[in-house]
Amino acid sequence: MDPEDAPEQRQHLWRAAVKWPMYAVAVMPALVAAGWLLGPGHTAWRLQPRQLVLFLLAAVLLLAWENLCNDYFDAQTGIDIHKPHSLIQLTGAPGVVFVAAQLCFVSGLLLMVQVAVNSSWWLLVLVLVACCCGYLYQGPPFRLGYQGLGEPLCWLAFGPLATTAALVGLGAPALGSGGGGPLDPFLACQLGCGPALATTLVLFCSHFHQVDDDLAHGKRSPVQRLGTARAAALVPWFVIFALLAEAAPVIRGLWPSTALLSLVSLPVAVPLIRLLRRYHNQPEPVRHSKFLALRFQMANGVLFACGLALGGLTVSS
Repeated sequence: MDPEDAPEQRQHLWRAAVKWPMYAVAVMPALVAAGWLLGPGHTAWRLQPRQLVLFLLAAVLLLAWENLCNDYFDAQTGIDIHKPHSLIQLTGAPGVVFVAAQLCFVSGLLLMVQVAVNSSWWLLVLVLVACCCGYLYQGPPFRLGYQGLGEPLCWLAFGPLATTAALVGLGAPALGSGGGGPLDPFLACQLGCGPALATTLVLFCSHFHQVDDDLAHGKRSPVQRLGTARAAALVPWFVIFALLAEAAPVIRGLWPSTALLSLVSLPVAVPLIRLLRRYHNQPEPVRHSKFLALRFQMANGVLFACGLALGGLTVSS
């Protein structure tokens, strides 16, 4: 490496380590819940903007805790040996990374406590269970991600659990005050299923470029188990089922037709599908497939939330 290029290269590695675009997965359950509260649920419930801001900040901090812990725990197994943008390798201080992770966790939890105080303590229970899913993914002695169970845990945490927590924390009865929003797991599953599938796709795509390292360190990811060709063939189905989950309640007349705005995100998934279909077994070309998946996740979630919110405006007019 040219010495003159070293600072620029190190900045690039730090940007890759921080992974700031990935925090879109943290905010999506709250945005979808806010869209519903502004839309088809606007007659019975109202959105509390201050609660939304606190919830979003807390969700980002809690995801930072999970990401920092994942780097720390992966360093213990040696699976990140070919990952120069690991925070452990960049800092050379695993203890500092671990302490920073716990500070993020405590800060995020304290913010969630504030949201719970102004809504319902059920929110804190749901958030803690979601955090447990995050720990089970990489934390010892469980490391369920090494058994190929990371994707189900991801869907559960960012789908029903986070969406239920967001509905409870962000909402309040339209008439009266206090009590929080609807504690309705069935509604949360309806709202969170599609966006959570899009979030799970991001995790699924993160395995394609590291199959050999995963195998060498005993990590049996779904991509490693299926083989890259069959795993790549599943990606279009992730997209289809995510969109169908968001469209089905509209077809049944439960949500306004504006929620179909999420279907506009379909073209955003096409480059990802094409990339993996052609280069699924070539680590370098597919290295950034998770960011293409993230682009779809962001577009899909934002359009879905906006579509839900626009339903309230059409009803009001």
